Amino acid sequence: MPDDLLHDPESGLLNEAYFQAALPNRVATARRVLRPLSIALLSLGDAEARPGRCAPDLAQRVAEGLMETLRESDTACRTADGGFALVLEDTPEDGAIWTVERLRRLLADRGEDLTLWAGIASYPAHALEPPDLLSCARRALSLAGEWSQSRIEVAAPAE
Repeated sequence: MPDDLLHDPESGLLNEAYFQAALPNRVATARRVLRPLSIALLSLGDAEARPGRCAPDLAQRVAEGLMETLRESDTACRTADGGFALVLEDTPEDGAIWTVERLRRLLADRGEDLTLWAGIASYPAHALEPPDLLSCARRALSLAGEWSQSRIEVAAPAE
């Protein structure tokens, strides 16, 4: 499969198709080895805290920040809506929060004037199946997006 089918042209990261295909495998691996896994969905806004698709140069700078922040075992993808999706191996929710916060601080230290909203969901704390895990992260991102400043929301615990 050619690289252009797997990568986002603006950021150079893997794309949403890759994320959607990899998530079930990553959850299955986490289940098999009895280790946590977290996903984080990120949305960026401009200085006026309006979410939207970020410019290609900003997408590239965010991708560079992600590559500096994440471990080799983690995966960063660009979503079709212009956001980002992270698969954080062997990471419970508190580790995912710190990862996103490190990225936010790195971007702020580099002078990026943006708002970052994040929704986090973890296996097995929030859901046991990939579609449910993704749904939890989307709901958490939606809650984070209701704030005018940067915000990280964690999914509600599984019942």
